[in-house]
Amino acid sequence: MKLRTFSITILISMVLINCDSNMKSSNTIPPPYSISGYALVNGLNMYYEIHGEGNPLVLIHGGGSTIQTTFGKILPMLAEKYKVVAVELQSHGHTKDRDIPETFEQDADDVVALLKYLKTPKADIMGFSNGGNTTMQIAIRHPEMANKLVIISAFYKREGMIKGFFEGMKEANLSNMPAHLKEAYLAIDKNDSAGLKRMFERDKTRMLEYKDWKDEDLMRIKSPSLIIVGDKDVVTTEHAVEMSRRIPNSELLILPGTHGSFIGEGLSAKDSSQIPELTVKVIEEFLKK
Repeated sequence: MKLRTFSITILISMVLINCDSNMKSSNTIPPPYSISGYALVNGLNMYYEIHGEGNPLVLIHGGGSTIQTTFGKILPMLAEKYKVVAVELQSHGHTKDRDIPETFEQDADDVVALLKYLKTPKADIMGFSNGGNTTMQIAIRHPEMANKLVIISAFYKREGMIKGFFEGMKEANLSNMPAHLKEAYLAIDKNDSAGLKRMFERDKTRMLEYKDWKDEDLMRIKSPSLIIVGDKDVVTTEHAVEMSRRIPNSELLILPGTHGSFIGEGLSAKDSSQIPELTVKVIEEFLKK
């Protein structure tokens, strides 16, 4: 197995130097080429957006999030070089709920069904936070569909989260859910307060009931993988190192920042930071190898 940790100093210097009838057009999505639509997959009317042209790159958002709250900062950058397929999972954003629990395995099956609907036999997959867990499950359950993986701030064992995370999750409620996530959900349908509550409860239940994956599960991942984590993330750097040792043909990147700040995620983004641009450059270099 090849383990490669990038030097932050070198990377920063690099930056400084350097569809069918179900589809509908949307003037709110940035160019160069964008469409959005819904696909009926596994009993779910799943929302997706396609931006740009080139090799397909799937983006999977984090828990409680939408495409824009997770990837709004870096999606336009990625769409300059890739055909970005961004999805919204069960209960999230434009995609409504269905009468089954959320699981990372089911989310993986939904994304794969969407790719088949879009006649995309294989794609690079990138997921943030809970979306990173789903990304790994796609590679485990559907290896034929996954080309390369970018796994951002994800975990595979409970001990990989910072101390007190799961205890705090027990006390979480809708009133202390980050305001920008609530506002993003209600901006899509301001009358769907019941849907917002359902999304929150689905996500909370999934985390509280989470059971560790086996080391062998990660060892089954055959796709070349880039694991990214922040040095002040909710996933510990030690856990990210452990993941990189378990996933064959993986590389590890530890960046300065909190959960999602280095990709410009809505809660932690800093307008003046160049690190999201740096992160995209590293991802692009990894994908084109």
